[in-house]
Amino acid sequence: MQVVICSAHTDYDWTEVVARLGHSDKLLVLRKPAEPIEVLQCATALSRKWENERLVKDHVGRLQEVITMRTHGLEAANRQLRHLATHDSLTGLPNRVLLDDRLAQAMAHADRDKRSFALMVCDLDRFKLINDSLGHRAGDELLQEVARRLGAVARTADTVARFGGDEFVLVGCSLADAEDALQMAARAIEALRAPVRIAGIDVHASPSIGIALYPEDGTSIEALLAHADAAMYAAKHQGRGSVRRYMSGMHAGTEDRVQMESELHQAIELKQFELHYQPKVDTLTGVVRSAEALIRWVHPSRGLVSPADFIPLAEECGLIGAIGGWVIREACRQARAWQEEGVPPLRISVNLSASQFREVGLVDSIRRALDDVGLLARYLEVELTESAVMSDPEQSVAILEQLSAMGVLVSVDDFGTGYSSMSYLRRFPIDKLKIDRVFINEIASRPEDASIVRAIVSLAHSLNLKVVAEGVETPAQLDFLKTAGCDEYQGYHYSRPLPADQFQRLIRDARSHDVLTEEEAVRTHSKLSVYQRK
Repeated sequence: MQVVICSAHTDYDWTEVVARLGHSDKLLVLRKPAEPIEVLQCATALSRKWENERLVKDHVGRLQEVITMRTHGLEAANRQLRHLATHDSLTGLPNRVLLDDRLAQAMAHADRDKRSFALMVCDLDRFKLINDSLGHRAGDELLQEVARRLGAVARTADTVARFGGDEFVLVGCSLADAEDALQMAARAIEALRAPVRIAGIDVHASPSIGIALYPEDGTSIEALLAHADAAMYAAKHQGRGSVRRYMSGMHAGTEDRVQMESELHQAIELKQFELHYQPKVDTLTGVVRSAEALIRWVHPSRGLVSPADFIPLAEECGLIGAIGGWVIREACRQARAWQEEGVPPLRISVNLSASQFREVGLVDSIRRALDDVGLLARYLEVELTESAVMSDPEQSVAILEQLSAMGVLVSVDDFGTGYSSMSYLRRFPIDKLKIDRVFINEIASRPEDASIVRAIVSLAHSLNLKVVAEGVETPAQLDFLKTAGCDEYQGYHYSRPLPADQFQRLIRDARSHDVLTEEEAVRTHSKLSVYQRK
């Protein structure tokens, strides 16, 4: 601190002295005479005052810096919280909260400019199958890639949001007409056409897209979303990877779907499910020694509901596990009941969905179902698709070996339509291959299909596996299968799926008293267990 002391008379006036001293901390003493001690005391007092003021000023400055720094941190945290509240954490796209705001803005701009905009609901086809087969991490990777590709299709003024699950919403602003919306949807489908490489597998993510235009198809956010969603479900029914614009009456289908889901939750408790049984027939002898249990929903007002109508819905709403568990228990109960009534022993096969196959405790639940009714494991067969088996090979081996050790037979359903990897046929404890009906339909007229069936039969027999053909409906198809050496067949040529009482009469009338022999029941490929009669 600089202190200037002038103790003598000066010829300068006050303004000139101040101008020379400037604004720095200085001491100006204009007094005559001045004792040295007085000047020292004055200077010391003023110096301490100025020093205290400087300390206070520095402290206030540091406090201001801390406050500023913390304020910036809070602002950054608030920005992050706002982003998390308005964006999807997986894809980074706007979520429902921000989508509603964007839609409100789009409606305001459309009203002001007398223009239209399109709301598109995009749902990935068969995403649940991918999620269940390859795992949730693979499903997340697919969703992230889909979000990136849809974002590349959108223009600057457009919005791409994730609505939840595998549903995305595109808002196309300032469109001239419905044709512009259809073209935008076509670009989205084209962007998703290329496969996504996940876990070493090329995954195809085809979308079904429903379109609703503002204001023609709705003047509120809720109406637009509901109508676009209805159009999307119409696109799914039309064929995967397609686009539909909302039309009057579509919304009724969506409401019916919601109603059906509600009723499906109560169906097990109200005992509305029943099993129908389709015979599996020995191709050469015509003897029925096994049957496939197929679920039917006997609805009080809808009548007999086909599995094609409610199984996909059950998978979507998470009921497939409970329904599949009921099927296993009921099939075991019915098989044992027939035995006690004197019906020749039959093996009953049940279908396991990919998600049910991955459930913890599956093996224990099957063992309990057998033990509860006293049914030998050799009279139960489980059918799995290739995709379910190959989604996690190591886990599949562990599960299948436990089932095989119990004595339960394992069939690969729809063979030839999935991964078709030959390696798993020798690695997994599999007993049968079921040739998908797509190869059987034109087996008598298409040489290519005939060659595929012969190859599958030859491959299976070389690995000591039995072969079952699905969807046999004509004598010509059966004659070909006999010549090819197929072991069993099922289809309308012999019988449609029948309720338990009708199936029992069919078996009795056929006088099929050939008992399931030890040789027929023994392990074919895995050799992990040998059945013993009790």
